[in-house]
Amino acid sequence: MRPAYLTEEALDTFIKSAFAEDIGPGDYSSLASIPEGKTGKARLLIKDEGILAGVDMATLVFKSFDPTLEVEVLIEDGAEVKHGDIGLIVSGPAASILSSERLVLNCMQRMSGIATLTHRLTQQILHTKARLMDTRKTTPNFRLMEKWAVHLGGGANHRFALYDMIMLKDNHVDFAGGIRAAIERTKAYLETNNLNLKIEIETRNLKEVEEVMAVGGVDFIMLDNMDYETMRTAVNLIGDRYLTEASGGITEETLVDVAECGVDYISMGALTHSVKSMDISLKAF
Repeated sequence: MRPAYLTEEALDTFIKSAFAEDIGPGDYSSLASIPEGKTGKARLLIKDEGILAGVDMATLVFKSFDPTLEVEVLIEDGAEVKHGDIGLIVSGPAASILSSERLVLNCMQRMSGIATLTHRLTQQILHTKARLMDTRKTTPNFRLMEKWAVHLGGGANHRFALYDMIMLKDNHVDFAGGIRAAIERTKAYLETNNLNLKIEIETRNLKEVEEVMAVGGVDFIMLDNMDYETMRTAVNLIGDRYLTEASGGITEETLVDVAECGVDYISMGALTHSVKSMDISLKAF
């Protein structure tokens, strides 16, 4: 099941924008060299190991560019792949295959890299209740694909953008005049504007955690850049009154220790901003 942000309109807008960037007035290489009416087939070759992501997207891209293209999916999104596997076969007008090839590969290579990393890290914390989440540290105009890839890798999506959840970070709190002022102003704003949004607030120490709990009115408390002892104390203090999120400089080396502190969620910007793309190619046959 696709996440709610993957609407037909959002996907169509992304594909059209990406084609406009890549093709512009025309793919002159293909138009100049390929005989009119020439048809052919190409295989999506996997040259790496990991989790395949972007198969559904590839089908949408091919069909959006040329509805006469036929796509035979051999490996579904979210499946484990190895070097030598064939993900799909596309057949139809040769020029159309070549014109849409790069967009398909750009999406699938990066999405598969993200899904692979997310899956690997998620497996490391299965013995805890913590769920791994992404952040807004995404590539401009490519967030749709990157968050989709996290989902396919078994991770949880945090808020998609600034409009679908309230997150009061340290700068919001400082500019607002403190935790109480930030929360109270936020609640008043949501009520005035008839908005039903979850509220999360960042805390930097136990004093701020205690202040948030005294004020109340939030859904999540973020524990930012806390050492393990402080985080465990904060989790015990919060109990089941609010959901907790650990954030701030968490790496693969520290992930398990953070999860074992008892938090509900762990957000890692590295899932999308520091990932190695999977090696995938499209070859005619």
